[in-house]
Amino acid sequence: MRRSLIAFALLTLPLSACMQDPASRGVAGAAAGALVADALDENMVAGAALGALAGAATCGIELGLPPCQPRY
Repeated sequence: MRRSLIAFALLTLPLSACMQDPASRGVAGAAAGALVADALDENMVAGAALGALAGAATCGIELGLPPCQPRY
């Protein structure tokens, strides 16, 4: 469990400043989903997939994060 928390911190720390597009929110969601699935002894791939979908879907919802900007 401790190793998972360290891996989660290392994966999401670089993304903490760039959560302004669906791709970066999806990657952060995938990392969080895999961490939660690992902590609950569930399938990490399924957790990562669901987390990625949830992270990417938050661009249209006001959650206190910066609004999403389209990449050109």
